[in-house]
Amino acid sequence: MHEPAYQADVVIVGAGIAGLSAAHRLNSAGVTTAVLEAAPYVGGRMSTEKVDGFRLDRIGQLLSTSYPELRLAPGLDALVLRRYAPGVLLHRDGRRHRAGAPAGGGSARGALYAVRALASAPRGGSPVAPPRSTAPMGGAVDQARLGAALGRIATTPVERILARPELPAAHALAERGVPARTIDGFLRPLLAALLCDPGLTTSSRCADLALRSFASGRLCVPEGGAEVLPDLLARALPPGTVHTGVRVTSVSTTSVTTADHGEIRCRAVLLATDARAAAELLPGLRVPDFHEVTVVHHTTDEAATLTTGTSLLLDADRGGPVSHTSVVSNIDPSRAPQGRALISSTILGAPPADIDTAVRMHLSRLYGTSTRRWETLAVHHTPEAVPAMRPPHDLRRPVRLLAGLYVCGDHRDTSTVQGALHSAHRATAAILADLGTAGSMNRAEPPQRRAA
Repeated sequence: MHEPAYQADVVIVGAGIAGLSAAHRLNSAGVTTAVLEAAPYVGGRMSTEKVDGFRLDRIGQLLSTSYPELRLAPGLDALVLRRYAPGVLLHRDGRRHRAGAPAGGGSARGALYAVRALASAPRGGSPVAPPRSTAPMGGAVDQARLGAALGRIATTPVERILARPELPAAHALAERGVPARTIDGFLRPLLAALLCDPGLTTSSRCADLALRSFASGRLCVPEGGAEVLPDLLARALPPGTVHTGVRVTSVSTTSVTTADHGEIRCRAVLLATDARAAAELLPGLRVPDFHEVTVVHHTTDEAATLTTGTSLLLDADRGGPVSHTSVVSNIDPSRAPQGRALISSTILGAPPADIDTAVRMHLSRLYGTSTRRWETLAVHHTPEAVPAMRPPHDLRRPVRLLAGLYVCGDHRDTSTVQGALHSAHRATAAILADLGTAGSMNRAEPPQRRAA
């Protein structure tokens, strides 16, 4: 008989952050695991390309310092988060305006949000033409209402948000009486960036959770690139736990079959792949729609002309293909060689045919400087980048399919890093309960851990 290559209590299929985090929790409870990954590297969609000293994220999802699982997931103790400036910059009518920054520079929780104009420095020092409006959100009353709403949502319990009626986010904002100028000038570009959903078709509950994370924390990126998260998780596991280049062809409750390593026997199987790969192994498993994302990376040595600092810049005018952009080397200097600026820009939806020209023209308007000398480093297009969360959306899709067979990933919770990590938390709790070792793991989750 063909001898199995690996044996373990639990076989985890997929070495993304959900699978690797689950392996940590199971190992901590004394359960042996084997993590099998078909690709030659760990991380899945959280990957970073290295080009001439630059670190270029393929998707570049925004993180938040308010994500509980980033602090609580085993193996991420050494994770360093680089923070954007408070709030965001909005490009509107040829000017840039800061919005969403907490008053006084303190914590956003429980605070009213000041909205103040921040004029962009023009190229060549010529004066900026007078704007057609003083701010993208309307007058002082509208701005005060928005500030109060953000202050309230920062402290709203997650359970109360999940109990609200569920609609597409765009419809919910309109029905709440939010002024159209506030929606178009601030909430729509912000939520599009947070959810990778320019049409705001996402469940209003998920949108409210995203606003809650924004209002109670700071947008951030991991130091060194997105791949740092899975790399940290993988390196902290016992040697021999993770096996790359192993393609699983079928699964059952007591074994998995691989293309080149035969059958691997176990007590339970956890599918931690993306939604489509999971459905290929388990026909009938739901495959959601996806939002496609394209990230374009440029570099220039003319860093002095880029006046956005460490801010995330959003286009409130929707005057081109770019949804949001930033000089990411200002936020995380490790992503670019010394003396070079790295500008990373995100397109949501299908990219334009002449993407290089269209993006350069748009970025020239957003940054107020010429982009003709900018060098294009990479264009990363991911058709199935982020699972869609259209209503009705179950924020806690079952992770236990039956005793011995489990599934986790961002398609089981919210389509965020927080959601992927939290689904792993739920799946390992179910596995430990079924294996009779749940006493080694606290199964009661406080409300802040259930926030996704």
